[in-house]
Amino acid sequence: MRNFDATYLTASTIGWLRRYENHISAVSLAGGFAFDSWAFGQIDRPATQAVFIVYLLVAGIAIAVLHTLESRPEERRPSDRARAIVILITQFALGCLLSGFCVFYIRSASLTSSWPFLLAMVAIFVGNEYLRRYHTRLVFVALLFFFSLYSYAILLVPLVVQRIGRLPFLISGVIAVVLFAIYMRALARLGHERYHGARMQVLAGMVLITVFINAAYFTKLLPPLPLVLTDAGVYHSVERVRGGYRVGSEEEPPEWRALFGTFPLLHIQPGARVYIYNAVFAPRGLQTLIVHDWQWRDPKTGAWESQQRLVVNIVGGRQDGYRWYTYKTGPRPGQWRVNIETSDGRSIGRVRFAVEEQAVPPAVTVRTLKAGG
Repeated sequence: MRNFDATYLTASTIGWLRRYENHISAVSLAGGFAFDSWAFGQIDRPATQAVFIVYLLVAGIAIAVLHTLESRPEERRPSDRARAIVILITQFALGCLLSGFCVFYIRSASLTSSWPFLLAMVAIFVGNEYLRRYHTRLVFVALLFFFSLYSYAILLVPLVVQRIGRLPFLISGVIAVVLFAIYMRALARLGHERYHGARMQVLAGMVLITVFINAAYFTKLLPPLPLVLTDAGVYHSVERVRGGYRVGSEEEPPEWRALFGTFPLLHIQPGARVYIYNAVFAPRGLQTLIVHDWQWRDPKTGAWESQQRLVVNIVGGRQDGYRWYTYKTGPRPGQWRVNIETSDGRSIGRVRFAVEEQAVPPAVTVRTLKAGG
């Protein structure tokens, strides 16, 4: 009776899992991404790099093992259970890699400018989870592995050379292509016939991925990794004090204009200053130029006109980011935005607000932001 009950229970459980497989996958997908967002620390931490390297090694080895097994003659192939285990390991490792990349790329990105690239990355991540049957195909897993290798190189090289820009990005691409070529040569030795049948498709896919990533970079859709905007805001006053930065903001909650592209409203006296405070995380040792581009929207044409561009040289290493502020004296009434970007125009973030002049001083609340540093 116990054996019958156990067998029935196991069959029922398996049936239930198969019936709700898509729902379970969706929940685990969201949960896994949320866990990675919480668990992954800063990009320059050795533990973070160790996790990425382990996942790359596990994925590479699992793909090689699967390729070897699939290259055997029919009579020597392993059981379906053994193949399923290797496929699961491959999918898990690739999924963890892609999830981690999504976390860091989204942290670094300004959604207003980088959303097409981020959407493509999320689609690749989701596709890895749902296209499980394609993990037996060499082309599919090899190209996912190449994309992961390329994405990791883009994260790693700026940390090593302590620079961001075109040269580190191009070095990342060369490293990814060379390592992947060496890896594919190793797969050719493990199963030449299967490799030979897929090599042209893998080559074409590798070229397309390289073109896609380079196009995203040179059209400024690729986030300015590894920079991350950790804090930003608009204030009536900003002053550096012993405990941090003392800022003044209006007591009343900000008013919001327009349903899309909302703007907090600042009331100022003629000739007063408006301040933009921000903090940008950069890895230890990295130095780069960051620009505050103050733009005013012409109400007649709707076009954004640059009013001033202020540049600061930031130094990485502070956990909560390198902090500074800029200001504009006597901004004209209307809608404003300050684009926080790299010197080559890659968006890190944006602060939007509106200005309205009044004769009396506004009611301002003073507080201190993020002590330390």
